Amino acid sequence: MSGVGTRETVQALYDAYGRRDFNSFAALLHDDIDWIIYGPIAVFPFAGLRRGRPAVLQALAGMALSYSLESYVPDFVIVDGDRAAIMADVSLTQYATRRTLRFRVANFLRVQDGRLIEFREFADSFDQVEQALGRVVAL
Repeated sequence: MSGVGTRETVQALYDAYGRRDFNSFAALLHDDIDWIIYGPIAVFPFAGLRRGRPAVLQALAGMALSYSLESYVPDFVIVDGDRAAIMADVSLTQYATRRTLRFRVANFLRVQDGRLIEFREFADSFDQVEQALGRVVAL
């Protein structure tokens, strides 16, 4: 996959994820990927650090056990060399409650040889937790 640019790789990655084409998505992950979704692991067990394609795919499979992806729509993509930043709107349906969670995420990616080697996802995890629990969390 060398020779494929960062923008093309990122576009292909998000297109595959949005189509729920997880085979194409998996093919765009580098074997040595370093992946972090920042959030409370007690509520979202698929969050946290994952290293290597199998670990990332296992985390995504875990997410699919609890949530159905309704949409993952990037608003914009900024590319600088081998790095990209994305803001996206996400909508998930929680199987256990049929509750729909809607939130925005910021993703920061690094591409190497046409594959994603580094991924960081940030969101308002407090808002996500309240949506997932279906109640206001008192401080």
